[in-house]
Amino acid sequence: MDEARNEARRTAAEAEISKHGRLVRGPRDGKLLSAGMLPFFRLRTPRGYGILTTTGRKTGLARPKCVRIFRDGDRAYLVQLMPPHVTVEQPGAVNAWLLNVRADPNVTVKLPDGTYSGTAREIIDPAELATARALLCNTVVLVDFGECTLHLRGMPSRTKIRRLHEYWFDTGRAVAVDLAV
Repeated sequence: MDEARNEARRTAAEAEISKHGRLVRGPRDGKLLSAGMLPFFRLRTPRGYGILTTTGRKTGLARPKCVRIFRDGDRAYLVQLMPPHVTVEQPGAVNAWLLNVRADPNVTVKLPDGTYSGTAREIIDPAELATARALLCNTVVLVDFGECTLHLRGMPSRTKIRRLHEYWFDTGRAVAVDLAV
């Protein structure tokens, strides 16, 4: 199953690679982008985004990461994403924050409406995957236009943003955070 999923990720990334800009090409670039957004998100977290804080699996230190995340009741949904350049070479690659979640699922999420403790988990249930996909791929917020500009070549549009979100969902790993509200 994992080999077939990884091959599907690689194929999707190969189809998208020419559409992506030069700014975010590797995992380090995403880390730098998140670090640059972090001070602004701490002051005012925009709708559709948040700060996911995990516990470092090696250090035990708090590891904050800016993420695209949506709350639906007592759950929040996000997706682990990789730039296509990385996915083509390493379709099974996993971000550090997801490795941290796998080691310790207890997280904190700062959303526009408050900060919540919760338990993160990768989504495997098909019905929940469909819910997460609809929420993450079909919702376009103002900040998405700027993010699209950072990732893709050309002018952003709602259609282009939705396709970018679908690509992320199809090549990433969907995660739910069960919030303690």
